[in-house]
Amino acid sequence: MAMAETFWKSRLTDIDACLSGVARGKVRRLAVSAGGRDIHVVEYGEKEDFGRRANYGSACGAGNPEHYARKVKDAKPVLLIVGGVHGGELEGIVAVVNLIRLLETGEDYRGRRHDELVEHARRFRLLLIPCMNPDGRARLPVDTLIDVPHDEFVYYMQGTWKDGTLCSWPACKAVHPIKDAADFLGSYFNDDGVNLMHDNFFAPMARETAALLELVDEEAPDFTVQLHGGANTDIHLYPIYFLPPYVMRKQQAFNQQLADAYKMRGLPFALTDQLAPYGETYPAPSFNLASAIHHACGGMSFTFESNMGLAAPGTKLTPDEILDSHFVLFEEMFRFSLGPEGTGEYGRSMV
Repeated sequence: MAMAETFWKSRLTDIDACLSGVARGKVRRLAVSAGGRDIHVVEYGEKEDFGRRANYGSACGAGNPEHYARKVKDAKPVLLIVGGVHGGELEGIVAVVNLIRLLETGEDYRGRRHDELVEHARRFRLLLIPCMNPDGRARLPVDTLIDVPHDEFVYYMQGTWKDGTLCSWPACKAVHPIKDAADFLGSYFNDDGVNLMHDNFFAPMARETAALLELVDEEAPDFTVQLHGGANTDIHLYPIYFLPPYVMRKQQAFNQQLADAYKMRGLPFALTDQLAPYGETYPAPSFNLASAIHHACGGMSFTFESNMGLAAPGTKLTPDEILDSHFVLFEEMFRFSLGPEGTGEYGRSMV
């Protein structure tokens, strides 16, 4: 990719420069990574008092989630957007940085306006994390993976084993933490070799995971999306397991709404089944970070898989199309969370 694409802001220094210009929102340090790097969250909209008396699981045990978060009809929905859980999946970092720029100036880094998105944003409490895994991002020596060959992409993402062979997906999950088994530690992992998507959520190994789940517990987000890269696949939402059926149905409704929006924009989208069954075979599907987020707060929780524009078979989007595809996601998140005529009927997790 020609670096004339100045909107492609993926470096840790790009994040710092973006955050230094935040005036409408509030920047705070969420955590320090295993490698000693700061992780920031940008907040828009005031935090409301939901009258918390218990954590979410305990409130469900009492038969009433309002003991955790009582969200009246006119409460602002809380949306959490997380980039860079896998530090080398740069598309989400670029998207969050451009979203912050938009909310601050009215234009993204391309100079494009998204007036409807800006107007809707005022009706939410937004929590934006540009890069949850700065250790992995720091380990990636390039600014973009667009037009990178597939084997090189695997090297950058999952790294190599001690014998120098590529540590591909999903074999990279067979040893965890992977640090002592790796020669080159890929950008999936923090400096301790932990893949945040597959931490031990009942006793987190990574301070990054603990901080994110603490944020979720404190903020009770109605809608959380993690921004990932899915190589040269069509854009899609990865199925999330171990969710209550009513949440799966809401997620399937949003999935269909997204499919319609991408079709209208001429962008490729694969409609995956969000009504994800589990437990019929051994082993069961993974209880991953997206599952854990739901169980910490009761809200909708997604993993968004972006196209990455590699020099490889499959669908290949341009940098502009990749960023546009994220803005479509953000717009539809807002619309869905506001519900019919702004009622919040669909997106609200607790009423």
